[in-house]
Amino acid sequence: MTETILECDAVLFDMDGTLVDSRQIVEATWLLWAAEHNLSAEAVLAVAHGRRTLETMQLLAPDLATPEEAARLDAREAEMEGHETPIAGAAALLAALPPERWAVVTSAGHQLARTRLAAVGLPVPRVLVGADDVDLGKPAPDGYLQAARALGVSPARCVVLEDTPSGAQAGRAAGATVVGLCTTFPTVDGCDFLVPDLRAVRAVAAAHHPTLVRLMLTLTRG
Repeated sequence: MTETILECDAVLFDMDGTLVDSRQIVEATWLLWAAEHNLSAEAVLAVAHGRRTLETMQLLAPDLATPEEAARLDAREAEMEGHETPIAGAAALLAALPPERWAVVTSAGHQLARTRLAAVGLPVPRVLVGADDVDLGKPAPDGYLQAARALGVSPARCVVLEDTPSGAQAGRAAGATVVGLCTTFPTVDGCDFLVPDLRAVRAVAAAHHPTLVRLMLTLTRG
């Protein structure tokens, strides 16, 4: 393992799998849907994380992918809330970051994201971009670009933390540096750096520049 320090103006977090462990709920919801439509459970789980519901349906079964069907699945997922936990290291890292220097960009709906963060005892950020806040979801960069604008920083001066390939692709497309977390998959393609979870990421002081964010990463591999 090695250590490196990244300097940035803001940190942009994905939510599910990055700040909140909601894997049990997400996968249970999609497996029920797969069973209803005689779809392969393996195929569904391979793409169940990291995208908005409608866009995931479009990958799996385009003939079933309607806004109404996506809304029905989202409502079912919301009904299953209550078994989430914070990702290891999330609370400490968020507490160490200035509130105006971090945001959340998620494929969950805006209100569900606020509820889910609060439910696990994590702060709701000043800037939160949900699935219903953008025209295109991940892997498009729209959410990360919107969050950077809202924070008043350049996307190229942001660090994105993600747990899925589609999320990493969105961060890279936005021009940010991407740190992948091995919390949902054994590895995350398309990242600049890779860490096991948020215990491997620490915010450290930047005395020479009070508005600069410095992250120390304990890397598994680059």
